[in-house]
Amino acid sequence: MRITDLLDRRAIDINGAASTKEEALNKVIDLMCASGKIKDREAYKAKVFAREREGSTGMGEGIAIPHGKCDAVTKPGLAAMVVKNGGVDFDSVDGEPAELIFLIAAPNTEDNVHLDVLGKLSVMMMDEDFTASLKKAASVDEFLKIIDAADEEAKGIDSYGVTVEGAKCNILAVTACPTGIAHTYMAAESLEKAAVANGCSIKVETRGSGGAKNVITADEIKTADCIIIACDVNVPMARFAGKKLIKVQVSDGINKADELVKRAIAGDAPVYSTQGGETETVSEKSESFGRSLYRHLMSGVSHMLPFVIGGGILIAIAFLLDDFSINPGNFGKNIPIAAFFKSIGEVAFGLMLPVLAGYIAYSIADRPGLAVGFVGGMMAASGNSVIEQFFNQAGDAVSYTGINGFLQNTVFNPSGATVSGFLGALVAGFVAGYIVLGLRKLFSKLPQAMDGIKPTLLYPVIGIFIMGTLMLLVFNPLIGVVNTGLASFLNAMGGSSKIVLGIVLGAMMAIDMGGPINKAAYVFGTMAIANGNYDIMAAVMIGGMVPPIGIALATTFFGNRFTKAERNSSLSNYIMGLCFITEGAIPFAAADPGRVIPATALGAAAAGALSMAFGCTLMAPHGGIFVFPVVGQWVLYLVALAVGSVITMAMLAILKKPINK
Repeated sequence: MRITDLLDRRAIDINGAASTKEEALNKVIDLMCASGKIKDREAYKAKVFAREREGSTGMGEGIAIPHGKCDAVTKPGLAAMVVKNGGVDFDSVDGEPAELIFLIAAPNTEDNVHLDVLGKLSVMMMDEDFTASLKKAASVDEFLKIIDAADEEAKGIDSYGVTVEGAKCNILAVTACPTGIAHTYMAAESLEKAAVANGCSIKVETRGSGGAKNVITADEIKTADCIIIACDVNVPMARFAGKKLIKVQVSDGINKADELVKRAIAGDAPVYSTQGGETETVSEKSESFGRSLYRHLMSGVSHMLPFVIGGGILIAIAFLLDDFSINPGNFGKNIPIAAFFKSIGEVAFGLMLPVLAGYIAYSIADRPGLAVGFVGGMMAASGNSVIEQFFNQAGDAVSYTGINGFLQNTVFNPSGATVSGFLGALVAGFVAGYIVLGLRKLFSKLPQAMDGIKPTLLYPVIGIFIMGTLMLLVFNPLIGVVNTGLASFLNAMGGSSKIVLGIVLGAMMAIDMGGPINKAAYVFGTMAIANGNYDIMAAVMIGGMVPPIGIALATTFFGNRFTKAERNSSLSNYIMGLCFITEGAIPFAAADPGRVIPATALGAAAAGALSMAFGCTLMAPHGGIFVFPVVGQWVLYLVALAVGSVITMAMLAILKKPINK
């Protein structure tokens, strides 16, 4: 396959104009759509803009290569625009405006031949003569001829590497970017050129969307002087144990290749170590403490959600099938089929807190943190119940004194509330991670011969003991009281207070639509389910359903406020809204945040308030319309959803003005 096979004439504009990056992206997206390779413009646009938020695709030297890979792409394709009159500010790494923009569209398919072609184009763009001739092309035909001629002469991207006689340094490198299309190969090309210029041998492993190529072998690692990792995604690192290693962003591999190679020659790199799965991260990219905490939290939450959703919905089905009148105290397990569903659901749901704590710790301290975090999460879920039961059964048969008496009467007092639950698991996850980091530092001076027993013996034994002691003596008793108090407070809230809470939670779900504010509200809802408060989750879910449905209604009944492409997305937004997928509203919010976000937040807040006012409840943490049969007061819940969606529609109709055809 050649590059021109992907580049449709209809997708080329050699006299483009744009005043902002957003305008430029929208124009090349329109060019791509004109080629007939996109079935859902908004879904594809969302992918392209999401990629830009990860880091600008402005490569410098007047070049930008934005890209998107998703199911909305029916065939792989390219769109190109030459921006006249000095280019457009694209947040490029060198601060220069972009004059030549190539947009890549890649489908989600196992056939990745086109990815190699797109990667080759990315590398060709690093040739200044090639890009200069494209910018000067007088016609689309000339533009295509220039690309075809360069394609004929360009080398493939299957293997980057060169061996230099008497090399100053033997370098190995790995390059990878989130989509694995452009930056991966551009970094490889740049590093290879820099190595040759500095008299070094190099081999580069590229980990693109088509898989790992030119894979580095164990023998090559043994003889390497330095490893350069230029990646924005995780790559296998344990194989580089004991080698000097430089880890940077993939953009640095493109723009700072010479600097990186010179650092390798000078030996200016820390030694990378792995110990039984433990990894010592070597990174050049600083991160704020707050951002670090959020990243660790999201690691735990993302791993927890499948257990919450799967188990929660199975438990909700059990309630739907059961007969409450048989035994209200055993509701959910009164009849065999209900007990069957509830038993399975409880197993999955019961893993929620251990998984949350375990993967927070894993994010902080890698694999050694997992066991310590799991134990902390399990103890948060169960509290001190096992030992409490022991003391309770012993009763007056034994008289405890000293430390046993202290423990019986304080920490393990059966009347005490020691189930710390969701809050306890959060604390346990972070504490477990930092316990392991502390142990790693403490044992760093031990002889190298003991490295093998650190992650298999020292970390788990000492880490689990410390974690268990803290949970039993500190976190469960203290957080258990807080947790019980919070549950009692929520249960005791009056009607007006709950309505205010519904307003806040509904608005939070609609403000950033999948971002940290949205996630905070959702996590609060799942925590409430775990504590037996089901009205909160109802308000949370309805707040997340309103934005896409309200927008879909607006595009249907006030279509003159939206573009044709936006109107065409109405069906998908109806479906996503009904399925509780708030992200369907993101393209609209990204395109017009000043009007869309206030409209969606107001509608979602109203729906959350009505849900609380109507006394609606939800025992499942996800599912949208598919779990409406298990919603308490489901008819009124539908009314609340309709009212909130109509409010969003009306606000959009007021705030957005009709646009020209």
